[in-house]
Amino acid sequence: MIDLSLLPDGGLSWLDASGPRSQIVLSTRIRLARNVSGYAFGPRARDADRTAVLERVTEASAASPRIGGGQLFRLDTAERRDRQLLHERHLISKELAGLDREARPRPGAALLVHGWVGVMVNEEDHLRLQGISSGFALEEAYVQLESVDAELGRLLPFAFHPEFGYLTSCPTNAGTGLRASVLIHLPGLVLTKEINKVLQGLAQVGLTFRGLYGEGSEVVGQYFQLSNQTTLGKSEEELLDHLGKIVRQVIEYEGQAREVLVRDAPTIIADKVWRAYGLLRHARSLSFDEAMNLLSAVRLGVGVNLIPDVSVYTLNKLLIFTQPAHVAALEGRAIGDPELPTVRATYVRTLLDAEAG
Repeated sequence: MIDLSLLPDGGLSWLDASGPRSQIVLSTRIRLARNVSGYAFGPRARDADRTAVLERVTEASAASPRIGGGQLFRLDTAERRDRQLLHERHLISKELAGLDREARPRPGAALLVHGWVGVMVNEEDHLRLQGISSGFALEEAYVQLESVDAELGRLLPFAFHPEFGYLTSCPTNAGTGLRASVLIHLPGLVLTKEINKVLQGLAQVGLTFRGLYGEGSEVVGQYFQLSNQTTLGKSEEELLDHLGKIVRQVIEYEGQAREVLVRDAPTIIADKVWRAYGLLRHARSLSFDEAMNLLSAVRLGVGVNLIPDVSVYTLNKLLIFTQPAHVAALEGRAIGDPELPTVRATYVRTLLDAEAG
């Protein structure tokens, strides 16, 4: 069984809500796709290639002052619940975890974690370097991850072309290999029915949106991941600057939508918020989707100063620890246990009761 206590803050330091605009933007994630020269990557990679890449990455990390001493988790030998726990903490992708139906992780699939930096090994590309920070902090997050990338680049021969930049399995990732995203809460735009207009506008300026878990996931609880769509033809600074400008506009639109709701429908919003808070405080059974939607309403209430006694940190913590694998781990149950909704409701009540005194 994976021991997540080996990680600083369990790999969840971004939950502390210490970053800029953290009431609306939960986290910022920077990801860099890299491949090692001399080994097939993407669909052409064989088990021997992946195993050799893992050995090379392990050796390089041991020689790296920045990530040496980090924790290595072998996903190809880990139990499904452990892999899902890492996925729910946004430390690995669904693909690397092998969570589709009865799929298993690829041979050589692993996660290396040091501080807030993680390296997914043998996902779609040989390496996916990523870092997650609290709030809206694109530039700060990139600066820290860039230093790790530069160091590994000195220790490993990354596949690079003078014209096309870093070579990747998917052409849309070539060039810088950079994907930057923010996990953002947009209940105001959803309730004022302006969200479709905003999301359509993102596509027109080269951005895309996904759900809570990123690529391939559905939107739940009015949480969206906004990110750049392509990486070729622009520098890292240009990509980050463009995403930053658009996200700042979306934050402004969300703030305006919340002002409209409070001004034009104060009773309706107050009822929605307090009804959700009451259900979370007293429910004896909660499904995952129900918990996400109720937490979303309470988060809106905290954001517009209707609920004074609940911290954003607590809401962030509930967002992670009410997910299926985390609820199952609370009492050592299976992920499909029919009692999980009861366990989830008890956990939510306990945490909110402790905060409310």
